Amino acid sequence: MGNNVTELILMGLSQNKEVQQQCFILFLLFYIILMTGNFFIIMTVLRSPNLTSPMFFFLSFLSFADICYSSVTAPKLIIDFQAKDKSGSFVGCMLQLFFSHLFGCTEIFILTVMAYDRYVAICKPLHYLTIMDWKFCSILLVFCWLGGFVHTLVQTMLTVQLPFCGPNLIDHYFRDIHPLLKLACTDLYVLGLVMVANSGVISLSSFVILVGSHTVILLSFKTCSSEGRHEALPTCASHIIAATLLFFPCLFMYLRPSTTFPEDKIVAVFYTIITPKLNPLTYTLRNMEVENAMMRLWIKRLFGRNRRDSDRKFSGTGTASVVPVSRNRC
Repeated sequence: MGNNVTELILMGLSQNKEVQQQCFILFLLFYIILMTGNFFIIMTVLRSPNLTSPMFFFLSFLSFADICYSSVTAPKLIIDFQAKDKSGSFVGCMLQLFFSHLFGCTEIFILTVMAYDRYVAICKPLHYLTIMDWKFCSILLVFCWLGGFVHTLVQTMLTVQLPFCGPNLIDHYFRDIHPLLKLACTDLYVLGLVMVANSGVISLSSFVILVGSHTVILLSFKTCSSEGRHEALPTCASHIIAATLLFFPCLFMYLRPSTTFPEDKIVAVFYTIITPKLNPLTYTLRNMEVENAMMRLWIKRLFGRNRRDSDRKFSGTGTASVVPVSRNRC
C-alpha cells in the first residue's frame, strides 16, 4: 500500500477566531522572551571569564537546544494563528518531526548529563575538576547530540515508511509522532510498542537517572556544612524544576501506546514553548553566579557604549572638542 498523501493540514490549538488572536499575541510574546533569555545566557557564558565551570558549559548548550527546539514548532504555530491555509508538504512534515525530536531528545540528554555534573561537584568536590575536565565534558556533549540523532533517525525512518492514504488532517499544532500514526492506514500495534520503547524509555530512564542523582545529592547534605548546603541547594533546585517541567509532559506523551487524547495539545505546549521559556528564568534567578555575571556583563556593555558615545561627541569638530573629556565627566 503506497503513500497517497502529499500534504498535511494542521488543525492548530483552537478554531475560535478570537482565541486565535489572543494566542497569537501570547505565544509571540513567549517566543520573544524565550529567544532573548536563552541568547543572553549563551552570550553571558561565552563572554564571562568567571563562568568556566562545566555546569555553565552545559547550560549554554542547553539554552542553544532550547532555541533550536522551540524554533522548530513555535514560528509555525504563531503564523498559523493568522493564516487561513495551515497545510504543509509531507516532506516538510517529516523534517519538522526529525528536528523536533533531535533537539528535544538532545535537551533531555543534556539535562541528564547536568545532573551527573552536579552529583560529582557536590559529592566529590575534591575530584570534580579532575573528573569533569574539558575533554570528558566534550565527549559527554557529543554523545548527547549523537544519542539524539540516533533516536530521531529511528523515529523518522519508521514513520516515513508508513502508508498514508488519507485523511490528511492532523488534530495538533505541529507534526508529532502520535497524531501522524493516527493517519496511517495499517496496523500500528507493533510499531506503537517500538515507538514507546524508543521515546518513552529514553524519557523514563533519563528521568530515573536524574532523580537518583539528586536523591544522592540531597542525602549528602547531611554531612555538608550549612554554607555548603546554602550554595548547592539553589543550583539543585533550579535543575529539578527545569527537569520536572520537561520530563513530566514527555512521559505523559510518549510513555504510552500510539493513541491520542484531547489534552495532548495543551501538554505539548509545555515542553515545546513554556519550558524552554522558563529555563532562562529558572537558572538565572536560582543561580547567583549566572545572575551576577549577566548583570556585570550587560551593564558594563551598556554603560561602556554610552561612555564611548560621549567620548565621540566631545572629540568631534567645533567648540566642543576644546573641552577636555575628563573635565566634562566631572
